[in-house]
Amino acid sequence: MSKLLPASAIGQSLERLDGGLKVTGRAPYAYEQPVENPVHLYPVLSTIARGRVVRVETAAAEALDGVLTVLTSETAPSLADTSDRELAVLQDTGVGYRGCIVAAVLAETPEIAREAATMVSVTYAEEPFHAHLRADDPALYAPEELNAGTPTDSSQGDADAAFETAALRVEATYSTPAEHNNPMEPHTTVAQWDGHLLTLWDSTQGVHAVKGTLAQVLGLEQDQIRVIAPHVGGGFGSKGMPHVHVVMAALAAQCTEGRPVKFPVSRQQMYSLTSHRTPTVAHIRLGAADDGRLAAMSLDVREHTSRIKEFAEQTPAPFRMMYACPNRRTTTRLAPLDIPVPSWMRAPGECPGMFGPEVAMDELAAAAGLDPIELRRRNEPHVDPETGKPFSSRHLLECFDLGAERFGWENRVTRPRSVAEDGWLVGMGTASAVYPFMRQPANTARISYEQDGIYSVQIGAADIGTGSWTSLAQIAADALRVPMDRIRLGIGDTRFPPASVAGGSSGTASWGGTIVAAARIFRADHGEHPSPGAQTEARPPDDPEAQGLALYSFGAHFAEVRFSADTGEIRVSRMLGVFSAGRIINPRTARSQFLGGMTMGLGMALHEQSLLDPRFGIFVNHDLAEYHVPTNADVLDMEALWIEDRDEHAGPLGARGIGEIGIVGSAAAIANAAYNASGIRVRDLPLTPDKFLV
Repeated sequence: MSKLLPASAIGQSLERLDGGLKVTGRAPYAYEQPVENPVHLYPVLSTIARGRVVRVETAAAEALDGVLTVLTSETAPSLADTSDRELAVLQDTGVGYRGCIVAAVLAETPEIAREAATMVSVTYAEEPFHAHLRADDPALYAPEELNAGTPTDSSQGDADAAFETAALRVEATYSTPAEHNNPMEPHTTVAQWDGHLLTLWDSTQGVHAVKGTLAQVLGLEQDQIRVIAPHVGGGFGSKGMPHVHVVMAALAAQCTEGRPVKFPVSRQQMYSLTSHRTPTVAHIRLGAADDGRLAAMSLDVREHTSRIKEFAEQTPAPFRMMYACPNRRTTTRLAPLDIPVPSWMRAPGECPGMFGPEVAMDELAAAAGLDPIELRRRNEPHVDPETGKPFSSRHLLECFDLGAERFGWENRVTRPRSVAEDGWLVGMGTASAVYPFMRQPANTARISYEQDGIYSVQIGAADIGTGSWTSLAQIAADALRVPMDRIRLGIGDTRFPPASVAGGSSGTASWGGTIVAAARIFRADHGEHPSPGAQTEARPPDDPEAQGLALYSFGAHFAEVRFSADTGEIRVSRMLGVFSAGRIINPRTARSQFLGGMTMGLGMALHEQSLLDPRFGIFVNHDLAEYHVPTNADVLDMEALWIEDRDEHAGPLGARGIGEIGIVGSAAAIANAAYNASGIRVRDLPLTPDKFLV
């Protein structure tokens, strides 16, 4: 398709502008950045879960030809700020979890560095540790707040009393396991320090986030750091904030006399160094009248966190606003463990937080003798149940209606275990999806008119595989009313104006809205025929009206599964997602995002679980041979649709986020379909065969 388009570039199903570079291997990722005479770093990781380092013997490693030095807590440069214990690498002898960095080898080649690391001998003073999440852990505590500023607990009415008097009651415990993000491109940082300027080529979801954090930790001025990330091979949240490897590379660069340091985190090392999704144990109670209308809802969540740094997943967030109910209560408690630090993974909070409630809704529908979609229809709220604010847009029921028609929902048999085809029992299930729209105001865009008639549009955003190179160019062309070939986009560099992280399904709408604001000012100041050198730098205006509204995207998932009564195996034969996510900028890349989220939901339902051995405090299935994700053979008939929904309250584009809603609720739809096929209700993910052989 030609890149020469009319000014209405938004809505065009364009191929990715960077696609050719990527499929031919010409798009440089962090490790591939051309730097001269690099030094290679390989870390030595702790083999205990808690304690302190008594002695590090480095002589044998340093005697190896090609080894430059071995950094330890005695030889590493000091940090200016060690308050973040995850980032305080080699600053003391403490060991907070198994797999933390206790030394780092710098060598001429990656092979020499890796071999030398095996020759470093570390002696520990081990201390008692705890690495097992228990719902009755006596150390459980209430954090001050949850991720994204979400309140820890909430209460409306009297949920306990209303539950006890309800005609229909569902009470059960549901669990989701720890999971790891596993982007295709492992985390990598290349760092170079020239005595004044620290340059980082980093695989990150936010170059300005890395710059801000490193400036504080290292005690540098903002203008002493440049972060570059033009192409990023996925992140799913794990690259949304700097982890310890970035600081380690920067520290090492101070010891190499100007030579750049390359630190690629191996796949196995990622399981301790670059975060994971916390497991959840959710006790849920739903009470309803005979007609299925909810009278009581309660959710009590237990999660783990690292003892050295707190992270509290906002698991109860969707439960608080999804359905109308006069009496509701949620609580969250954390168990502090001696484990690696958890953090963001695609749709933190909403993803694990919608599994238990949406399966419980399916159980309530069965108890009420109602179709699961009809149950949701009867509990559709007119305003946000948590805040009382009107929804800016809520088309959940339209998503269910369209999905039911396209999926053939009328063919679903109510009685479980009653449809058989070719030796398999067949069932259908559904679940809701929701994700908040979080427009990020702290963005600035720069627009310049160049000598060659090109509009240079610069913003320090990131493309982590979502298509930002293309969608932002479309938005700029539309806002400036010029063809796409007159836009030169610049992203992924802190030399461009500051931009928020590519996360929270906020990137395209927030950055794009900023570009629109800058374009409007540029056109007002310089007209249709600007002079070369004309430039505008602007931030989007505030929208006080949006403060009084609840901004969310919604969706409906449908799944068909096949169940083997002999082996307990579950196979997902069909999936359909229907979404209402505001204006769609590029249907091609949007569909890719929806399907990508649904595929991760498929993995969450059937495969993914990070197994933590409590005897050693280590994730034992720490590679892609044993941590299973969906492959082509698992992803069969999968379709994503959307409802046209331009949300005027979501900013000048009318767009909300699409990156995460595809995963929210998809695992619950599969679990509900598995029950419809097998007659066995499994409330603990993943849906492995052993759980059906009862």
